[in-house]
Amino acid sequence: MAARGIAGDQGGRAGLRPVAGLAMAALMILMRHGQSEFNLHYTATRRDPGIVDPKLTEAGQAQAEAAARALAGAGIRRILASPYTRALQTAAPLAAALGVPVAVNPIVRERFAFTCDIGSPRSALQQAWPEHDFGAIEEVWWPDAEETAEVIIARAARFRAQMKGRNDWADTLVVSHWGFILALTGQSVTNGTWLRCDPHAPAPETIVWHP
Repeated sequence: MAARGIAGDQGGRAGLRPVAGLAMAALMILMRHGQSEFNLHYTATRRDPGIVDPKLTEAGQAQAEAAARALAGAGIRRILASPYTRALQTAAPLAAALGVPVAVNPIVRERFAFTCDIGSPRSALQQAWPEHDFGAIEEVWWPDAEETAEVIIARAARFRAQMKGRNDWADTLVVSHWGFILALTGQSVTNGTWLRCDPHAPAPETIVWHP
């Protein structure tokens, strides 16, 4: 990993501190979505608030817009986003500011564990974001049972292998989630933040799910 950008924290601050040299690093960007309604309530109570496919909070939207400004010169030519609404809402200002397409793929979705990980059907997502490419997802694309750590680690490994085979991986921004980014890199990121990743680098030796 080469650099990390900070656009507020999980509590919802919208300030942004870009990392020097961010636009110069030819590495894929992994960004966690902005603060969602689930994040807001779960952070305060440590209990599942029961919100299906939650939207971004105002703070989360501000984090997404701040990231769009900070990454304007990062050389991004492609956005790959999780199908969860919180990720698609995060990707929207980035795609608009950068003028790049958004491909939606469930391979980068969150580890299925809470009510928030119940998604919205493909047809509803296509109606909300008709400009995005939903060719990689089914009508119901989320699982019906909690995923083990081994399952999401294997999914991250498949994604790593896929990106290694692409010529545009260094120009790609991935809008994803805490669990998937952790499985892929071994690093925990807060809402609205990002880091750089080389898919040719070794997978993390150790992943700490609960500090």
